[in-house]
Amino acid sequence: MTLETDFERRTLPLEFPFTISRGTATEAEVVTVRIEDEDGIVGVGGAGPSAHYGETPETVAAVLPDLLAVVEEVGDPFLLERIERRMRETVQRNPAARCAVSIALHDLVAKRVDEPLYRYWGLDPTETLETSYTIGIDDLETMREKTETALERGHGTLKVKLGTDRDVEIVRTIRSVAPDVRLFVDANEAWTPREAVRKIDRLAEFDLEFVEQPVAAEDPEGLRFVYERSSLPIAADESCITLEDIPQIADRCDIANLKLMKCGGLREAKRMIHTARAHGLEVMCGCMSESNASIAAACHLAPLLDYADLDGSLLLDEDPYAGVPMPDGEIDLAGLGRTGTGATLE
Repeated sequence: MTLETDFERRTLPLEFPFTISRGTATEAEVVTVRIEDEDGIVGVGGAGPSAHYGETPETVAAVLPDLLAVVEEVGDPFLLERIERRMRETVQRNPAARCAVSIALHDLVAKRVDEPLYRYWGLDPTETLETSYTIGIDDLETMREKTETALERGHGTLKVKLGTDRDVEIVRTIRSVAPDVRLFVDANEAWTPREAVRKIDRLAEFDLEFVEQPVAAEDPEGLRFVYERSSLPIAADESCITLEDIPQIADRCDIANLKLMKCGGLREAKRMIHTARAHGLEVMCGCMSESNASIAAACHLAPLLDYADLDGSLLLDEDPYAGVPMPDGEIDLAGLGRTGTGATLE
């Protein structure tokens, strides 16, 4: 089979400035991969690189020609395992770049068998869940207004970014506006272990489901310290990058948060999910600021998850791609109505 490949870079403005403990973003820079077979069927995949993990749009664009050369040389998109192995041998790092190719291949394969991706995987579309919608750090009044907007749009699960000297006031403000939503918080490594334990004790009164990445990923014993003393469940994000990290965090958290852009592709994500289950962990799938060229694929993992934080495209001012429907934040796989991942250029 002959495969033709190409990619393009895009800069997508965010609807609102998005601040976490490490800084503020106003736009998402993404790279979109296309793989077309000899019958004219096109698979689409996206990369949302993160400088925190050593990737930029420039590094993605630099390695994609080598990765796509592997795809063209193998020639058969159904040989996913072989292509994945060859890509890792060709480019050992750059997981977001490899992920874009992985998603495009899965999109193409599912389209060739004329099925949505979840069905190609044998998953039940009714076993889905609601994505959280993230409220970034800002002044209290702006965070209140963003929360009100999220509620008006029907979101019933919110994630709030923390990592300031007013974290308790932030959560109190959110709860005053949204007393009934499911609520997570994410410190993005901002706290010391002892600070984390103190803050979690105070935050527990606000009926939180869990606290994500309270301490630095470089401090695994600090994560264990918090986990053993926390009054709320702990999720590991920056501490959970690849499959090899799962056994290392199994006695340090309750929830493993995987992201396609961290792990390098859909096959690796599924391996991480099953490995986390084997270690007694719950599983969440998160995202970067991404378009539906990649978010749509992650949505097909929903039947395997306990939590979804797949709002990357919802945070954009405008997404050039349509994806899996999310009415009121619900990941509606059954309502997709398209084959492949469902990502399509509007």
